[in-house]
Amino acid sequence: MRRADISRRTGETAVELSLDLDGSGVCNIVTGVGFLDHMLTLFAVHGRFDLTVRCTGDTGVDDHHSVEDIGICLGQAFGAALGDRSGITRYADATVPMDEALVLCAVDISGRGCLGFNLPIPSQKIGSFDTELVEEFFTAFAREARVTVHIKYLAGRNSHHIAEGAFKAFARAMRGAVRIDPDLAGTVPSSKGVL
Repeated sequence: MRRADISRRTGETAVELSLDLDGSGVCNIVTGVGFLDHMLTLFAVHGRFDLTVRCTGDTGVDDHHSVEDIGICLGQAFGAALGDRSGITRYADATVPMDEALVLCAVDISGRGCLGFNLPIPSQKIGSFDTELVEEFFTAFAREARVTVHIKYLAGRNSHHIAEGAFKAFARAMRGAVRIDPDLAGTVPSSKGVL
């Protein structure tokens, strides 16, 4: 079973997260950050990951600590659920339209955390959400999951659509990359023998 449960408690947040890579997109997400709840729901549904997230954070300060810590926990959960990463497809990409917006995400479950992020979001806020936190979330995820993630803006004007396109593309790319490849028969997809 490729699943993981992560708990993180700091002076700023308390996060409980569970992830099943082989789920059906069932999710229950309450982070205290409405826009992030929406994005993580999209991620679970379009990635077909079962995902539960509970976060209590210092949102009276701002949403930064909650968003970053949830990215950390989601990355740790992927790392734990993937185990030694044997049998996985490893590489995948997806280009997703969201109305006038078009976003590409490519991932490599490489064992090396790296984010390539070219996603200009026109407005500083989507509702009360600081749009700079989109990059913070993906940075935390990539580092903790030890996954290379590239997110690239191709088109768009509406900030919500651009961010939503990024999370949907990320979901589809991760879904493809974690998929078990029957041709690999449990071997690690690397010339080094480890990821």
